[in-house]
Amino acid sequence: MGKKKRKKALIIIIIFFALAGTAAGVTYKVFEAETIEFVGSVHYSDDELKKYIFGSRYVNVLYYKMFGKKDNKIPFIQKYDVETDWPDKLYVTIYEKAIVGYVKYMGCNMYFDKDGIVDIEALKDALDDETILVSVMYVNNEIGAVEPIEEIGHIIKDYNPDIVYHVDAIQAYGKYKIYPKKLGIDLLSVSGHKIHGPKGSGFLFINDKTRIKPIIYGGGQQKGMRSGTENVPAIAGLATAVKLIYNNDFESKIAHLYELKDYFIDELEKLPDVQVNSKKGTDSAPQIVSASFKGVRAEVLLHSLEDKEIYVSSGSACSSNKPGLSNTLVAIGLDKELLDSTLRFSFCYETTKEELEYTIETLKQLLPMLRKYTRR
Repeated sequence: MGKKKRKKALIIIIIFFALAGTAAGVTYKVFEAETIEFVGSVHYSDDELKKYIFGSRYVNVLYYKMFGKKDNKIPFIQKYDVETDWPDKLYVTIYEKAIVGYVKYMGCNMYFDKDGIVDIEALKDALDDETILVSVMYVNNEIGAVEPIEEIGHIIKDYNPDIVYHVDAIQAYGKYKIYPKKLGIDLLSVSGHKIHGPKGSGFLFINDKTRIKPIIYGGGQQKGMRSGTENVPAIAGLATAVKLIYNNDFESKIAHLYELKDYFIDELEKLPDVQVNSKKGTDSAPQIVSASFKGVRAEVLLHSLEDKEIYVSSGSACSSNKPGLSNTLVAIGLDKELLDSTLRFSFCYETTKEELEYTIETLKQLLPMLRKYTRR
């Protein structure tokens, strides 16, 4: 008798799951999107937008409304709105970022939006049969703009797999987990002093399929790629710095940096006549904030902060011996009156909120005084 009851219960369970599966299948079919209309995008095809917004070319309206992520970060897109016409229609309005500046490079105009992100269409137009190398800065060192490295890699390799793709990761390494092969990167350069390693240390990642020739010959050190006596202490110091960053609670360190950056931007925006040129959150790098102080020369403010033991930079430290306006700030279309009034604030894992509070209070004291003596 017990066996019959168990058999009957098993049959009921099987029937239940069969009916549930059938119902789920019918429901999925009923709410499967037959129409998805996109308006407002010139950078992406409909299939690309489906992948970015819905995660697949095949979309279920009900599933998206219940579980879909509604705020995916998409390069060149400010925001998007999704409207539903039940049960099987979606209408997506795309609001793209405006292109505001450009720089000339090898006879081509390379366009940028206001956040410093390179225009993909301009990159495509710049590629031709003579292109042998494309080099991209992962994170801009002045405003913290993060370029769409993976998307650029796909574009380059789809155009010509033989083009070498180099990424300058000096400001990105130690702030992001970087997987060169996944991103399509052939060459990746890193500098030690940006991750608390010794100055003058660094390394170059070379994809095992990429062939480059050395420019220094001699003793054959570093597998023949760079002859000369190796700086063993610097190499050991760099290796230690890498381990300290990536092996010791990396995620919490990055979260700390983002918290500091967002707090600092919020406080800067409360100050009169201050314009922040960096983005909050993950739309830009976690360790860089660029801000413009109307009516105050950057050099004057820099030295005034230095007197208070607050150390910042104006423009790029890499070109500090070349006076002139920042190419980056010009390219993003920053107002002319702010070009010589912009400073960069940089953070590290050891930066504290108290230090940023002190910086804000110091700015509150300095800015009104310095503006009184600004030459008109």
